Amino acid sequence: MAECGRRGLSLLEEARSRYESLQISDDVFGESGDDSSENPFYSTTGDSNSDNYTETNPDDGRAGETRSQSCGPPGSVSNGQAQEEGWSDTLQDLSVPHYQDTHGPTQKMSATATAMDFFQLFVPDNVIQNMVTQTNMYAKKYQERFGSDEGWTNVTLAEMKAFLGYVTSTSVNRCESVLSIWSSGFFSNRSIALKMSQARFEKILKYFHVVAFRSSQGGSQGLYKIQPFLDSLQQSFSSTFRPSQTQVLHEPLIDEDPVFITTCTERELRKRKKRKFSLWVRQCSSTGFICQIYVHLKEGPGPDGLDTLKNKPQLHSLVAKQLCLNLAGRNAIIFTGPSITSLNLFQEFEKQGIYCCGLLSTRKSDCTGLPQSMLINTEAPQQRGQSHIKMRGNTSIINWYNKGSFRFLTNAYSPTKEGLIIKRKSGEIPCPLAVEAFAAHLSYICKYDDKYSKYFIFHKPNKTWQQVFWLTISIAINNAYILYKMSDAYHVKRYSRAQFGERLVKELLDMDDCSPTQ
Repeated sequence: MAECGRRGLSLLEEARSRYESLQISDDVFGESGDDSSENPFYSTTGDSNSDNYTETNPDDGRAGETRSQSCGPPGSVSNGQAQEEGWSDTLQDLSVPHYQDTHGPTQKMSATATAMDFFQLFVPDNVIQNMVTQTNMYAKKYQERFGSDEGWTNVTLAEMKAFLGYVTSTSVNRCESVLSIWSSGFFSNRSIALKMSQARFEKILKYFHVVAFRSSQGGSQGLYKIQPFLDSLQQSFSSTFRPSQTQVLHEPLIDEDPVFITTCTERELRKRKKRKFSLWVRQCSSTGFICQIYVHLKEGPGPDGLDTLKNKPQLHSLVAKQLCLNLAGRNAIIFTGPSITSLNLFQEFEKQGIYCCGLLSTRKSDCTGLPQSMLINTEAPQQRGQSHIKMRGNTSIINWYNKGSFRFLTNAYSPTKEGLIIKRKSGEIPCPLAVEAFAAHLSYICKYDDKYSKYFIFHKPNKTWQQVFWLTISIAINNAYILYKMSDAYHVKRYSRAQFGERLVKELLDMDDCSPTQ
């Protein structure tokens, strides 16, 4: 038993050292938690493999159950055509390109910097003051049209900060309704409720706007009510932090709180409206810092013509290009999920000095130009860790077996270099280096998503622009905490993510005692 324990410990130590060599840092949240089950790579059940095409003998009577080799994924090429296009079993060594940029925070924060200081790197006073101006403009116009509101007075900068603090508190207290603060129930909070009356809060909530009126040059873009805020937020993300070489394109976890879903009534569930937008991010896989955000409206007009696209791989490919606009020439390595991974996109990125590694799926990926022989499951028994690789130019397609076939496409890692997947129970599983890198970086992002979902602002407005606004505020607070953990201020007072959020709420409310509850 002791020998087994020592063996397990040595495997974990070896995994840590290998992950550090792949630029994987410790969990920025500094909190323990279970591994995410959402990572498609780590789900190794029999039905979780990356495609469902199987090579069969057409005469064995089972052709109706599986797909034959001649019926590969749409766009894939036959073996003969693949050879003509340059796909070969002959592998050549590649070197990982040198990253043409530094990474980390761009400015040094003092040891006395507060949670508010970090938050205002992204949402400064001038942005909040604009919310004050736009809210007062909207209230004036609304009352001119529908009649005066005797209970209304123009909102001030201090009141707008308090308003942001009250809504942000729902991410700390995990309450569905911000109005619970003034109630006598479980989520009541008398310490902060005294800073503003419930009636005043509801008035500000009624008239709150980031952009009150559509600009004459604004066109018909659906997010015009917050587009200036999104642009400002994006600029601040780019100017305050430089990501590491390895980054991930994905949709962060922003689904409904499972605790609320299991406790609310059927009537409340019917009242919930399905989200009308999707949010994509480019995220540093060494720290979890979200470097770029892209909002796509599922209905109505949207920027860049993406609203006209119905083909998901094509849509996701264009989203990926939008997220990587400012990465050209830096030799960044981008990890992608099946819906983004495609040969054409990776080749286009390579010309721009952007290298990729992505998981392939015959159901979700654009398989145009890929050899069918690498996309079809064989009935021959395979050993765990066995892999088959074909290469064309600098691009490799990998078929790796681990209780199911997993396929990867990469031009960032050499196909001749080997890696290891190290698990506590299974021990060492051999794999190509690209597979190990994908597993390590995606696992880290999944853990980040698990932590992030705990501190999502729980306020649920009906309007799409307000949903996007509070979601991006949540992202800004998480990014602020990451910068806090990388600063000297963290060594003075080591706040957890929950304590950081609680401190920020009190500072927004301008409360004298800003120390978090222990």
